[in-house]
Amino acid sequence: MPKAAANKDKENDNEDERPTTSYVAEIARILRLEKKLTQVAVGEMTGYTGSAISAMETGAQPVSDKMLVGLEVAIGDRRGFFETARKYVLMEKYPVRFRKFSQVEAEALMLSSYQTMVMDGLFQTESYARAVFKGSYPPVSDARAEELVEARMARKSLFDRDPIAMLELIVEEGVLERPYGSWDVQRGQLLSLAEDAQRDNVSVQVLSKQRGLKGSHAGERGPMKVVETGDHQHVVYMEINDEGILVSNPAKVSRLAQRYAKIRAQALSPDESLELIQRLAGVRKWAPAPCSGSSPVTATAVAGTV
Repeated sequence: MPKAAANKDKENDNEDERPTTSYVAEIARILRLEKKLTQVAVGEMTGYTGSAISAMETGAQPVSDKMLVGLEVAIGDRRGFFETARKYVLMEKYPVRFRKFSQVEAEALMLSSYQTMVMDGLFQTESYARAVFKGSYPPVSDARAEELVEARMARKSLFDRDPIAMLELIVEEGVLERPYGSWDVQRGQLLSLAEDAQRDNVSVQVLSKQRGLKGSHAGERGPMKVVETGDHQHVVYMEINDEGILVSNPAKVSRLAQRYAKIRAQALSPDESLELIQRLAGVRKWAPAPCSGSSPVTATAVAGTV
């Protein structure tokens, strides 16, 4: 078997391996028995059923972040074990390809993202994320979809982290018009994006779908994330068809960062972008001559449908 194929098979085999989650489950069982508590009793103390505690201890259902918070109070005696475990258990909920980058993202000083097909995960609403995961292929179980949604929502803590992280998003106009789940879900996503765009540490820009008519389109090679890490290094993360690529070579990072800078220069300004997002969400009326590069006819139709 070719080495690349073997490595891919190994990654697939490791997808469900969660040593931290298994360790936490065993510690929870040991602490419960030490306190002479039944699974039903711990469930009542944490807001879960006894069956849910049993599923957590046996590994049938991985522990949720909410349950970890409850266990810290119920059987952890507030010593910090379950609280500390939260970020490590969360990491194991991500697909293998994303786990390494998830730590880079969580500690980023600045994150600059360019997206072409779906809304950036950091900016997704819960309903939008759920629609994306449940509509993905190959399909995942409802339980796995909910776990992925929980993990994605937890990433949003970066918006309000101390020290403040600077977040920048450039999104293709087509993403704003492409619904997932329903038009109501899409409208909710647009409204949420408009709110995020007005945060002091966030910049959102839209790249017009007619950009190519101007003779150049720097984003034709696909999405990327350019990150300034906690130690002031720069890396680039790209994800294509379930393959995650983390680039740290300075020369390659420089070339990709230059391409990102060109994409940003070609996009609408933050103010123009916010107006476009609000119009598509239906909270602004279309002016006779929109300042964006989008088609007034198409945009009006989308806003009315949403």
